[in-house]
Amino acid sequence: MPPAEVPSADQLETFANPAEGRDYAIEIVCPEFTSLCPLTGQPDFGMITFTYTPAAKCVELKSLKLYLQRYRNQGAFYESVVNRLLDDFLKACQPLRCRVVGAFTPRGGITTSVTCDYEAQGVARQRGRPETGA
Repeated sequence: MPPAEVPSADQLETFANPAEGRDYAIEIVCPEFTSLCPLTGQPDFGMITFTYTPAAKCVELKSLKLYLQRYRNQGAFYESVVNRLLDDFLKACQPLRCRVVGAFTPRGGITTSVTCDYEAQGVARQRGRPETGA
C-alpha cells in the first residue's frame, strides 16, 4: 500500500484552542468507521468516539475524517486500532485528557467495545495554580 494511504498522526491537522485555560470537553462521533479483519480480510464496521479536553490545540475535523478513512484497507484487530487512534490523537493534539471508544458491530454474534483513556500528568490538580513543594 502506498505510504499516503497508511494512517499517520502527521495527517491530523490542528488549530489553536479558542478557550485555552478552560477545561471543557469536545466529543467527536465517527459512526462510519471501517477497517479489515487481519485474519479473514473481511470488513469490520464500528463507531469511533473521541472525547477530549484540549490544551493548546484542537483537532480539525476534515483531517480527522480523512485520517480515519485510511483505515479502510488496514488489517488490524480492534484493540490495536483503538490504541493507535489514541496514540496518534495524543501526538497531534497533546490534549489534557482523551478517551477513544471503538464500538464495533457484531461479528459472529459478538459485539466488541474497546476503550482507551489518557490523562496528562498533573491534570488532576487544579489548573492555573502554581505547584508547591519540592
